Amino acid sequence: MKSRLPVRTAILKRKTYEAPAEGRAGKTRLDFNENTTGCGSAVLRALKNLTAKQLAMYPEYQKPTARIARHLGVRTEELLLTNGGDDALRVFFDTFVEPRSHILICEPTFPMYRYYAEIAGARIETRRYDAQQRFPLDEVLSALRKKPRVFFLANPNNPTGTLVPPAALRKILNASPTTVVVFDEAYAEFSGFSTIPWVRRYPNLFVTRTFSKAAGLAALRLGAVIAGKDSLAHVRRAMPPFPVNVAALVAAEAALRERKTIRNYVRNIQRTRKSFAAALQKLGVVVFPSAGNFLLADFGPTGPALFAKFEGKGILLRDRSKDMGSGFVRITIGTPAEMNTLLREIQKGWRPSNA
Repeated sequence: MKSRLPVRTAILKRKTYEAPAEGRAGKTRLDFNENTTGCGSAVLRALKNLTAKQLAMYPEYQKPTARIARHLGVRTEELLLTNGGDDALRVFFDTFVEPRSHILICEPTFPMYRYYAEIAGARIETRRYDAQQRFPLDEVLSALRKKPRVFFLANPNNPTGTLVPPAALRKILNASPTTVVVFDEAYAEFSGFSTIPWVRRYPNLFVTRTFSKAAGLAALRLGAVIAGKDSLAHVRRAMPPFPVNVAALVAAEAALRERKTIRNYVRNIQRTRKSFAAALQKLGVVVFPSAGNFLLADFGPTGPALFAKFEGKGILLRDRSKDMGSGFVRITIGTPAEMNTLLREIQKGWRPSNA
């Protein structure tokens, strides 16, 4: 019998989000911007020490929130923990976005902004990074005059790697004081820049962070929203009472106890990113500047076939040919050994179209 369930129109109209294929374990994972070295040893010890009674209790948030807040340089009332970075984004739609209300994004970018906007039935206005993947500041400032409910900006941006400078960010915050401005800083550790210190100055500023990237806790799903106390109070009203599991809390506290490990990892990624970009450019590949733990590159028309060959050899990249143009690919920066493996395959299989 055909279903007659009362499904919302916004759900029926939107395209489903297709996550990339599973079965990635044991392969060279340069597709999801993960920490390919894994979390630190202190995290594994902390998880091993979880007791049966701890798992039988609902989580308690006061102590881990205080510790994470100190790490971020904010007060506990300025920090809200979430079930991963995706959940940190979803809560803005639950809090501020009505059906048919107006949000602003810049594409290409992290697809979850559009994903949640479509589910909410919002009107989506877009501006685009240019051919050099530069941020369209003037166009964004013009769009902000229309007073959208929310403006989402990944900084650094995924997949372009673009880092918008502080002066431009201040112009955005001042352009529309009634717009909720969300700076998604999933890759802030790799850029060395954050707007978290600004949250008391700008009531419309909300910053999202994640433990999935530099800390290597993607499987445990821990994110955060940081904002001024009064602004964040609105968001808290849209959150369930137990959004984060105890394993994620224990792992995050352990990760903060070995911050030196994370700092060393970040420095290694920055060095490897620079050397790998230089190696690609030497081969004639178009590479865009990046402040994240990844690079956006353009291999031209022969790129998709090349990426498929790499996948057959267990080297996974994020092919962006469908939405950015044939041959565009986002490459996570892994260990030097992983990048050398990829580089050897590129040297064997790719030639510039004008060669």
